[in-house]
Amino acid sequence: MEPQEALRRLIAATPGFMPEDEGMALYNLARRSRPSASEPIVEVGSYCGKSTLYLAAAAQPERATVLSIDHHKGSEENYPPFPYTDHKLVEPYSAQINTLLPFQQTIRLAGFEDTVVALVGASSTIAAAVTVTSSLLFIDGGHGALPAWIDYDGWVSSVKYGGILAIHDVFADPRDGGQVPYGLFLAALHSGEFELVLEVGSLRGLLRKNR
Repeated sequence: MEPQEALRRLIAATPGFMPEDEGMALYNLARRSRPSASEPIVEVGSYCGKSTLYLAAAAQPERATVLSIDHHKGSEENYPPFPYTDHKLVEPYSAQINTLLPFQQTIRLAGFEDTVVALVGASSTIAAAVTVTSSLLFIDGGHGALPAWIDYDGWVSSVKYGGILAIHDVFADPRDGGQVPYGLFLAALHSGEFELVLEVGSLRGLLRKNR
């Protein structure tokens, strides 16, 4: 069952960087991963919640949970001189982006407050404190080398055997976008633990092989 029309309208109105075809591909990957109460979906990097809505739509019918991890201060590419700054999200008193309130509003409007658990803080801090086996891990946090590799190294081992690793903004050609997520994708592929099962736009889905 695909997301209902009201949810699709909310997704379209939510600030973010995920095209609909990639969002639907992510939704289908999440369904394929068979999330459950004991094997939740883990999202690293949620921004205002656009991708979270696709994941939650897949999790809710299974009474599963989406653990959404973000410090909600934006990524380096969300600040000048990069062209991805949404000035409506900048706090005037701190000059910092704050996406937590828009994220909370998005989840509430979608009726996903019992499905989505927001873990607010640094990815590395949360990874050190939380032990989880994930059905699907979606990595879409900061795209700089340090934060992206911290996300990958901190969470990739959480993916269950037969589960899915999804990585966004994967571009083989540097003319199309930054190369760090592509490096994460290659690391997963070359590890021998994952095989590519989906490629839609800049989204890659990899299946963790059974032992």
